[in-house]
Amino acid sequence: MQEILSTISGFVWGPFLLIPLLLLTGLYLTVLLRGLQFSKLFYALWLALIKRKDPTGEGDITHYQALSTALAATVGVGNIAGVATAIHFGGPGAVFWMWATGLVGMATKYTEAFLGVRFRRADAKGEQSGGPMFYLTYGVGGRLGATLGVLFAVFGALAAFGIGNMVQSNSVADAIDAQWNVPVWLTGLVITVLAATVILGGIKSIGAVTSAFVPVMIVFYVLGALWVIIANIENLPGALETIISDAFTGTAATGGFAGAGVLLAIRYGVSRGIFSNESGLGTGGIAAAAAKTTEPARQALVSMTQTFIDTLVVVSMTGLAIVVTGAWQSGTNGAPLTALAFSRGLPGQWGGLVVTLGLIFFAFSTLLGWAYYGERCMDRLFGRVSVTPYRLVFIVLIFVGTVLELETVWTFSDIMNGLMALPNLIGLIMLSGLVVRETRAYFDRPDWKRVPVA
Repeated sequence: MQEILSTISGFVWGPFLLIPLLLLTGLYLTVLLRGLQFSKLFYALWLALIKRKDPTGEGDITHYQALSTALAATVGVGNIAGVATAIHFGGPGAVFWMWATGLVGMATKYTEAFLGVRFRRADAKGEQSGGPMFYLTYGVGGRLGATLGVLFAVFGALAAFGIGNMVQSNSVADAIDAQWNVPVWLTGLVITVLAATVILGGIKSIGAVTSAFVPVMIVFYVLGALWVIIANIENLPGALETIISDAFTGTAATGGFAGAGVLLAIRYGVSRGIFSNESGLGTGGIAAAAAKTTEPARQALVSMTQTFIDTLVVVSMTGLAIVVTGAWQSGTNGAPLTALAFSRGLPGQWGGLVVTLGLIFFAFSTLLGWAYYGERCMDRLFGRVSVTPYRLVFIVLIFVGTVLELETVWTFSDIMNGLMALPNLIGLIMLSGLVVRETRAYFDRPDWKRVPVA
């Protein structure tokens, strides 16, 4: 089974399907939107981090809470272990392709969030539901749209159990066991109880917790990484040169690093970049749809900053720390590689401690975000009546994930993530004309910068 799943995953995430499709879709949307992610970035960051809310319109949470929920889901194991894995197999050049994925992915995220708000619907309880399963059904329309919407919802509900649940809880349990010798079952029990208290409260509970929790965890981790980089500041120019040059020439074998060609740098850079920021998967549109707003474009600007923060900030910190310390040449892989890099820059045992705590915080927050994504997919498939049973199963699987070996679950999750992206990207391309027209109409208004006050 593992061999079969690995073959399927290799094709889905290989050089002939998702990798070019994701990059080209992001580039296509960047051109259509006239580089909006660059020209409007500072205003978007002001909206997201300073203004924080749009009190008008229907919705369940503020646009800052919607951003925090999306960040909670994306800033996870991929930012620590995923970046290290990309560098281990693709060399330092993989970091460049993660940056490229993030830059064009901001346009993709903008489009997903715009459509998520534009085609959202109220469920039986009055809460807003949106995302690819709705903009495919109602935006694309017809039998094709309905089929694509259902397929996305099926893949999304299943992917949440893997990449958004068991993989995360398993990573936390392993990290705590390695750092403090705590039995994995005990860690699993604690995580399950803590997550249950938030998840059962729905999006308002998730939004309230993530809006307070996510900024703290990101700042904590970024400060640790900055310390490592500053401690090795003399190596920074050379590290940047290596990242850029190796992205186009490949990396020769050195130390414990086996060497990698350009195709490996691109493959692992793009796939792990998407694993980290989820641009193209469609999940950003689900979180955006819950926000209180009357303007899809305004929420879309806020949502695209999630990709910027995740990839251009957090991923960059991990990647630079690994390259400036030379840890990438050690032959180590995954979270231990990131821990090795941090231990070379931080005094005493602080390196391992910062990475372990970062892994715990990031993974736990991902559980919360993906629980919401999964339940919205279930709402699309079976209605509101399915939400509570789904939450309960999701909570049980948190514990299951901590006590099982998950190699097959990892691979299955990769496939489900890829299959989520396919119908979503089809929808983004088909609906891109609508997004461009309504975006230009919004920015043509003389008062587009004015945000209503309560």
